[in-house]
Amino acid sequence: MPSTTFQEIDNHLLNDNKPSNFIIELSKRGIFEGSYPFTLLGALKNTPQSPKHHPEGSVWNHTLMVLDNAAERKHISKNPQVFMWAALLHDLGKAPTTRIRKGRITSYDHDSEGEKLASQFLRELTQDEMFIRQVAKMVRWHMQILFVVKGLPFANVKKMASEVSVEEIALLGFCDRLGRGEITEEKKQEEEQTIEKFLVRCMEILQFKGDL
Repeated sequence: MPSTTFQEIDNHLLNDNKPSNFIIELSKRGIFEGSYPFTLLGALKNTPQSPKHHPEGSVWNHTLMVLDNAAERKHISKNPQVFMWAALLHDLGKAPTTRIRKGRITSYDHDSEGEKLASQFLRELTQDEMFIRQVAKMVRWHMQILFVVKGLPFANVKKMASEVSVEEIALLGFCDRLGRGEITEEKKQEEEQTIEKFLVRCMEILQFKGDL
């Protein structure tokens, strides 16, 4: 069991206004370079992203930004604990899947790979299998906003809705989309509209009237 406990991290994720400060403090201890499973997060420091879509730089930088955006909105979540851990681990799959293809940085299937890695990560810290599964499934489906709104073949709303709350995915996805570069108020409104489109499209597909 790593010296940094599940309870310690959990406390900061749930109670800090900017949990990225604690993660940065952990980083200064060298834990992300030398202690498994934290090395899975540490690998994100050297994982690049498309400058066009992610001007903030590495996946590590992006993760810290997403984490703080999630902290601002965790009170909206139906399960803040699962939500915050999903925010921390949502892009674990990018380290092993990132490639340069035709001059572009890509990370195809990082959502499904991330589901596996999030499970591995959490099993080193807790034996709560239901919690592990809930976080891993949030990681698995966090890209569906892009897929659904753009009508891509990777969209699978019915399968997603059978495993996670569509509203929770929308909230995580919103934080994910805000965690990049400098977000203007105009850009934030655009992202809010994207989330609304996602929710409407999901309701249409599920043929469900009322709240998802």
